[in-house]
Amino acid sequence: MTVRVAVWSARHPWRALAGWLAFVVLCLGVGAALGTHQATAADYRVGEAGRAETLAEQGHLDRPGVEQVLITARSGPLDRAAAEAAVRDVTARMAKLPEVAGAADPVRSADGRALRVAVTMKGAAADAKRHVAPLAAQTAAVQRSHPQLRVAETGSPSISVGLDDQRDQDLALSEALTLPVTLLTLLAVFGSALMAAVPLLLALSSIAAAMGLSMVVSHVLPDAGVGNNVIILIGMAVGVDYTLFYLKREREERARSGGRLGAEALVELAAATSGRAIVVSGLAVVVSTATLYLATDVVFASLATSTVIVVLAAVLSSLTALPALLVVLARRAERRAARRENRERRNGRRPDGQGRVWGALLRPARRHPAATLCVSVLVMLGLAAPALGMQLRVLNADSHSREIPAMQTYDRLTAAFPDLRVQHQIVVRAPAGRSSEVASALRKLTARTASDPLYATVRTPLVRTSGDHRTTTMELSSPHRVSSPEARRSLDRLRTRYLPETVGAVPGARFAVSGDVAHDTDYLAHQDAKLPLVVGALLLLTFLLTALVFRSVVIGLLGVALNLLSAAAAFGLVVVFFQHGLASVLFGVDEAATGAIGSRVPLFLFVILFGLSMDYQVFVVSRIREEVLRGVPTRQAVLHGLGASAKVVTSAAAVMVTVFASFMLLHLAEMKQIGFSLAVAVLLDAFVIRVMILPAALMLLGRASWWPSGAGKGAGRGVALADG
Repeated sequence: MTVRVAVWSARHPWRALAGWLAFVVLCLGVGAALGTHQATAADYRVGEAGRAETLAEQGHLDRPGVEQVLITARSGPLDRAAAEAAVRDVTARMAKLPEVAGAADPVRSADGRALRVAVTMKGAAADAKRHVAPLAAQTAAVQRSHPQLRVAETGSPSISVGLDDQRDQDLALSEALTLPVTLLTLLAVFGSALMAAVPLLLALSSIAAAMGLSMVVSHVLPDAGVGNNVIILIGMAVGVDYTLFYLKREREERARSGGRLGAEALVELAAATSGRAIVVSGLAVVVSTATLYLATDVVFASLATSTVIVVLAAVLSSLTALPALLVVLARRAERRAARRENRERRNGRRPDGQGRVWGALLRPARRHPAATLCVSVLVMLGLAAPALGMQLRVLNADSHSREIPAMQTYDRLTAAFPDLRVQHQIVVRAPAGRSSEVASALRKLTARTASDPLYATVRTPLVRTSGDHRTTTMELSSPHRVSSPEARRSLDRLRTRYLPETVGAVPGARFAVSGDVAHDTDYLAHQDAKLPLVVGALLLLTFLLTALVFRSVVIGLLGVALNLLSAAAAFGLVVVFFQHGLASVLFGVDEAATGAIGSRVPLFLFVILFGLSMDYQVFVVSRIREEVLRGVPTRQAVLHGLGASAKVVTSAAAVMVTVFASFMLLHLAEMKQIGFSLAVAVLLDAFVIRVMILPAALMLLGRASWWPSGAGKGAGRGVALADG
């Protein structure tokens, strides 16, 4: 099928290009018409926090969106009269907005230097960010009317809007950084602007198609807001990689034929070898990434969907549009190939494409495979060691970028009003006849927590009761930061001690606790529970796919082991740089992105690294196996296969590293950590795993590498005769 599609594209290049362009335009058009369906609050519910929100929803007591308007002096003490005038202005303006349910009386901070006005929005908190713009506009108007004061607004809705805006800016920045760097890398590889533009254009068109398709798919699998970032991150990497694999083989066959074969025949040869490797590699990424769906998490599902779509689009473009482009550019390519071949002869390159640099890099594995294997594995294990102390946290308000204006206001607000840092929402569901007992139990709970320093002192906690008197909600505050141990202890004590001893004594009562700390705690527990399933499925599927493709159990096991080693080393480095803060010292990374690893980072990285490592695994081992099937001894086959793929592996790694490293400049802490981890993992995979460990292992294993298939048997006899 791969060859038939490529041959048809080569014979009908303009039809193939027009078809691909029409496909991209169709994807974008349909996607734009349907729009993106964003994940709702219900999609994020897990654990007890999710049950609490479901109980509240059943009683029509969904937590509303609340914005806080903070009024402080620009310097010195707060002018009471001016502040009260600003409060009246805020209250009057907000009352006129249809989005506002009401504004509470102003609350003064303990030191008297700040006033806040809580503005409750209509509808659920999850929908509030779509309606926060009018409130922000009125707050800005109040600021203009009272220039001597500082009037600013914050809250979950405005912070969410700020994060979305920052994410959009990051997306534009990543595009602005990635495109020129990738183009320069490709120019260095091809020495031709036209040939360098081919991989870049195909990658960009694949990304465009994937973005359109992701909009369509989001109506089945909702988008968690990270889809486009992942599409660009993965799309540029694999899109350029796949094109490089194809172009490298087409050029090699052109040089080998000495001009005797036409463009269509060359494309057919490239499709039968590298084209097949591209399909297998793409399938490996898709299969490994699909294991993220087993985590039953909307964010992981969104990451998996975006990756699967863009990889499939990149594979499709490399099998349809690329052969057509190669034929269109055939004459130019032939002239450049002749000049390049002459230049390589002058530079002392061997016909297999392996130059002096790669010859030197492969020398340790060729001369001392056992020592090279042992030393390289020990180095990788040493890099992986810090991962044993990895600490995970859900990235929340404590780790968001402080460049967001709403986050700056949030910091000033929580400094003046510490009780707003953590809100535990208690939801109780009981028979209607027990409502008075529930109310009494909640009063006892309030009294118990009033003397506990883990909780903030609040005279009258907010209590709401549903119309049928079956559901009651109450909020308790903690003055500690969301990510602090004290905040986690306050949640644990509430769930395991105070609530069972009070509300738990009411017959027929069910209770649950939600809130930011509860969300983080339950999410980590949910992820830990799913981790063995995802990792087990990933290892099994990767082994089966590799073993089936190469018809070798040994290659399958070796591939899994090398991927594990590469991922472990990347984890160790991300712990050193981000958890221990080295990234702040060397790269000036915001401290909000250090101190711990984002909870989603390890699992996402583990899955994606397994998929991306298969790019090199499939491409390199395919070249080695080709030589073995021709009867070449395994030792020579390893050297020839690595030599023939050396330049494209280096080029692909360079492109991947530059793309991934550019994400270090983004604001989102998780994207910084993911970009860094992927960049170092690709470097280690390309220059340690594939240059040191893989060839050394294959040389030591010899023809046993291909067990139980027949590959290598003839080569083994060749080795015996040569040795004799």
